[in-house]
Amino acid sequence: MNKEQAQELIEKYRLGICTPEEKALLERWYLDEATRQPMPESPENPLQEEQIIWNRIMEELPQANKVRRMNLWYSISAAAAILIFISAGLYIGLHKAPVQQTANNRPLKHDIAPGGNKAILTLSNGKKIELNDIHNGLLATENTTEIKKTADGKIIYTEAGETSETPALYNTVTTPRGGQFGIVLPDGSKVFLNAASSITYPTAFNGNERKVELTGEAYFEVAHNVAKPFRVSSNGQTVEVLGTHFNINAYNDEAVIKTTLLEGSVRISKNGQQAILKPGDQAQSLFGVSDSKITVIQVDTENAIAWKNGLFVFDGDKIEHIMRMISRWYNVDVDYNGEKPDDEFGGTVSRFNNVSEVLKTLQLTGKVRFRIENNKIVVTK
Repeated sequence: MNKEQAQELIEKYRLGICTPEEKALLERWYLDEATRQPMPESPENPLQEEQIIWNRIMEELPQANKVRRMNLWYSISAAAAILIFISAGLYIGLHKAPVQQTANNRPLKHDIAPGGNKAILTLSNGKKIELNDIHNGLLATENTTEIKKTADGKIIYTEAGETSETPALYNTVTTPRGGQFGIVLPDGSKVFLNAASSITYPTAFNGNERKVELTGEAYFEVAHNVAKPFRVSSNGQTVEVLGTHFNINAYNDEAVIKTTLLEGSVRISKNGQQAILKPGDQAQSLFGVSDSKITVIQVDTENAIAWKNGLFVFDGDKIEHIMRMISRWYNVDVDYNGEKPDDEFGGTVSRFNNVSEVLKTLQLTGKVRFRIENNKIVVTK
């Protein structure tokens, strides 16, 4: 298997569209590497073990092109996120660590499966298409633009004729709680929508700009076009780019709008203010506050896009923020019994685990407890 085939297989695994044979091949590849060589020292943490295993796999890849190896690493890290549960299970199986059942880490009753690729496409005439249920191939034609669903679970817009004289038609892709979806816009820009989000865009980018509207959260890989700036409007903020990679978190139930730049340059505009971001910067402004200033800080960009790579990353987060993320991804309601914990939490866990695994990880801190009642999570101190 060459690097390109490996990348394709890992991406299919991340999207949940592997055949049983492909899934078995990838997991066997991982487990073979995990058991083929002894660990240099038995790590205290199964996540350390997982990192060492994936580093070994990377060392076996061809060395001809360092840049391509780094790009492949990011793809592999997405699959590694999904496979965290394998290394954790392997660690327990090899080391026979006893599991003590306490009031804080006893198994949770019931369980809820993680979200997946789910979205609704609303055409310009109001027709709605359930994208997770529809077959691959041509979905619709808007003027001269064809809309297709690809085998890897995205929708892609292709201009099949002259569009400069056609009126603008707008489509919207909406993800429910428990959903995510990928879109390739008419200019070739890629958008990955997180749960409970939506994006509205024209089916052809005529005129002198490319403008879309976002609610919720999305990661953008914008195709470079100096003649047509790409603008994203979200909750009173506008992000302008020529071609770059960035993430916008603009949920209505979050207090802060966060725009994180991974590469290139972007201009943030809000309420007459402007800020220019460089890679590693995150612009923050208060949601719903008309005179809120734009604050720019340096952040770990991998944390900002962890959701796209199949991870929850908690980095000094309060439980209310964490539970909003869990609520959106697992499509569950959250209730608090008594005083809300005011502690800060840190850690990393796969978004592809059932919700009980995420909650048990938080319970191990001893700062919080949970119980699952039907489709509701009850939080107690």
